[in-house]
Amino acid sequence: MFSHIMVGTNDFDRAKAFYDAVLATLGAGPGNINEAATGHKRAFWFHNGGIFAISQPINNEPAACANGSTIGFACDSLEQVQAFHDAAVAAGGTSIEDAPGPRTGAMGTLNLGYVLDLDGHKLCMLHRAG
Repeated sequence: MFSHIMVGTNDFDRAKAFYDAVLATLGAGPGNINEAATGHKRAFWFHNGGIFAISQPINNEPAACANGSTIGFACDSLEQVQAFHDAAVAAGGTSIEDAPGPRTGAMGTLNLGYVLDLDGHKLCMLHRAG
């Protein structure tokens, strides 16, 4: 359904370092830097058929996160959920909601973790426990 997900950043180099660290826990390599025709920098991470990207806003307005929005990253295990979470916090992100771990509800048991990235975008780590 999705071709890619891109979020804006106000500090490109810091955001690139953050996402290089956290997406490495999923097996993604470092982001590929691209310069838009406008001169703004972007970085793209390719992994398991998905593309995640960051960009300096091309309208030169400050990047802002969307309240109520969440970007979910698929993880292979509870351990990978924890590793992603810990890498995000170590890289300057903020742990939010409950500690990473299993949650049981109408969708069964999900291993979840949540952080805010450096620009305030809400990230979810999700592993379907079975």
